[in-house]
Amino acid sequence: MPRLLPSLFLPLRLFLPLRLFLLLATSMSAHAADTFTFANPPGPHAVGVKVVRQYDRSRLYKTAVDQYTGEPAQGERARPIQAIVWYPADGGGRRVSFRDYLETAATEDDFGRGRAEVKRLTEAGIDAGAGSRRGALLRDLARPMLAVRDARPREGRFPVAIYAPGFSANAIENADLCEYLASHGYIVLSSPSLGEHRRTPALTVDGLETQARDISWLIGQAATLAQADTTRVAVVGFSWGGLSNVVAAARDPRIKALVSLDGSLRYFSELVDGGKDAARNVTPARVGVPLLYLGAPPAAVKQENGKDKAYSFIDEMTYSDVYLVSLLPMRHHDFASYNQRFAQDGQFGKAGRDQVALAYGWAARYTRHFLDAWLKGDAAGRRFIENTPAANGAPAGMLTADIRRKTEKLPPAWEDYVARLAAGGFDQAIPLYEQFVKEGATFRLEQNDIIGWAESLKQRERFAQAREVYRLGDHLKPSLGAKFALAEMQEKTGQKDAAMQTCRRILDVDPGNEAAKTCLGRYAAAPASPAP
Repeated sequence: MPRLLPSLFLPLRLFLPLRLFLLLATSMSAHAADTFTFANPPGPHAVGVKVVRQYDRSRLYKTAVDQYTGEPAQGERARPIQAIVWYPADGGGRRVSFRDYLETAATEDDFGRGRAEVKRLTEAGIDAGAGSRRGALLRDLARPMLAVRDARPREGRFPVAIYAPGFSANAIENADLCEYLASHGYIVLSSPSLGEHRRTPALTVDGLETQARDISWLIGQAATLAQADTTRVAVVGFSWGGLSNVVAAARDPRIKALVSLDGSLRYFSELVDGGKDAARNVTPARVGVPLLYLGAPPAAVKQENGKDKAYSFIDEMTYSDVYLVSLLPMRHHDFASYNQRFAQDGQFGKAGRDQVALAYGWAARYTRHFLDAWLKGDAAGRRFIENTPAANGAPAGMLTADIRRKTEKLPPAWEDYVARLAAGGFDQAIPLYEQFVKEGATFRLEQNDIIGWAESLKQRERFAQAREVYRLGDHLKPSLGAKFALAEMQEKTGQKDAAMQTCRRILDVDPGNEAAKTCLGRYAAAPASPAP
């Protein structure tokens, strides 16, 4: 059966760390409102929603043997990615219900399920999660949402927000937030949290890497949408998705901002601490984009259960502006509106259902203004996230906010290096490379890199630039091959005397080198040619 409910309910231990499971199990019952209410008014745009079922054929999902039965796998083996897409729309129509959203869970990893099977699985999921409040839950699930199925897209270009759900959770886990962002002018795409070869991911780096690749795949799919501006992309992630989005950002420079809804940066920081079991090359310097961390108190993550954590990725994000917001009535599971709908009344602690729903609305508000600030360059959005909570009208006791400004300049990257050479001249290749290395450059040039770079320049007839690249290669790792390549480019760009000197250097190392003698003779006899 597909996972119709986040594992807060089926089963909780797969969704949350054990310590949070124990915390929930001991929470006290309190009076709460009957159903979930998303209090924020929508933005200026109507909202459309569509379900897109595709396969990522660059990856296998089904192995030769079924991971559960041990029998030979049947059907399509490529990775299924069912994306829910929310978007600004024109006009009205029949709005979907949350039950409509629930039905998409049945086909997340099996596109072949028919209508009757989808209905059966959806009912089974509702029955399993309803508990003592079945009537209220059914009213909640039947209530219209904001989005209209397959509505006509509004003309224009809109920034993209990818939503990454929690561990093994559904794409519609935070449908309320996704609809809200779309109503404010965002294209939002979400796909379920699937394992590499089975429905449930691994709680390991492999599981993170799998979801991070799904995030990048969704960005690629967004590029096929006429409305989507993929020069402006952010990733919003809850729980496990709030760690996989960081891994994705370290690898994918298209991601310009991150939002973490009580993300697992807080709970599984050892997976990005540089240790032997951590994701490779995922460091604060490689992320380097603004982060909004919306967390259960405290949002400062140095302490956990009264103990100092050995490493906190957020504390090391000195290359990024980090906004830490603590939603005081909320606990981890409350950051998914799906969970709030299915939670029994006793799972909200002293705050109560209505107060937690209100706090969720504030989390959505901060998310929207943060994205407005960093993806749209919106001054009002920047003022909002820079304001105190009181200045933003937050009720007393609702939230606290802290801003950590970046204190270090990002180490130079490859793009910085070649851009500086283009602006100042490739004859600066050697001193600039040495300067960047001293500044902690995130790249290193090996012999193959030099050859490939220079050959690409030669193909474009950028011979003078290729010459300087070969000069850099000879400086970094002197070799006869590098010297021959340098001499060739020196001769081609009219530097006949320099080419002869390079050949003499070869003979100093290898006095019997016939090729160097031949070249020296040819260069000596050849007339100087003008530099291109």
